[in-house]
Amino acid sequence: MSTVVTAGTGKPATASSAWLQRFKRLRALGLLAIVLAIWQVVSTFVLDPSTAMLLPAPTAVAKAFWELILSGELLSLKREIVAFLWATSAIPLGIAMGWSKVVNEQVDPLVEVLRPVPPLAWIPLSILWFGIGDVQNQFIIFLGIFFPVLLNTIMGVRNIEPNLVRAARCLGASEIRVLRRIVLPAALPQIITGIRVGLGVGWMALVAAELVGANSGLGFLINDARTLLRTDIVIVGMITIGVVGLLIDRTIRVSGRRLMPWSRTFSA
Repeated sequence: MSTVVTAGTGKPATASSAWLQRFKRLRALGLLAIVLAIWQVVSTFVLDPSTAMLLPAPTAVAKAFWELILSGELLSLKREIVAFLWATSAIPLGIAMGWSKVVNEQVDPLVEVLRPVPPLAWIPLSILWFGIGDVQNQFIIFLGIFFPVLLNTIMGVRNIEPNLVRAARCLGASEIRVLRRIVLPAALPQIITGIRVGLGVGWMALVAAELVGANSGLGFLINDARTLLRTDIVIVGMITIGVVGLLIDRTIRVSGRRLMPWSRTFSA
């Protein structure tokens, strides 16, 4: 798009395009604003007080959100971060399984037996093993993250163009050098995709684990608020789960674009 120069200043007239971009961003929030307005009117003027308690107005939800922010009760990311660090062990294992037939033949049956078991099915056993607390929650999150990262890493290694590996070997590259210079960069988009999927599953597993086996966190907060009939806190917890999940996903996408500017996987 050509740049227009304003008369007398010699500066490019980019203000109009900037305002246009801001308008487009605000327009994207139009539906959300309409939904919030309808929600406010219905909760305030349509529902009777007893029913409105089950669907509090957005203003009441915002007030509860601010109170929980000040008290620090909305922080659950520490458990996911620790579990994610443990789950990164899936990356070297996935590279080994995708690269070596011997490793894959030995490990794949065990993986395929454990992978279909949902992380939530491990909750009763994990409570018996670790008790109620951070370690138990981190174990459930680890299971949610590990297998998506592992499978995507394996597929990323197997989908590498064979001619690239042959060319590197013909030029005298060692196996370690082939893995470091060819395999890892080529498989990185798929690995990042696995991390993106795994963190999303892990976040859902975290909340589910906290609902059953925790004395703090978002899941515990939602369940505790339910028993007290604090639906405003329940809604705050649900919104926080969605917003944090969105932020995690956007962070992975931005990191993917910065790490792999050549890849079209995270260009959108």
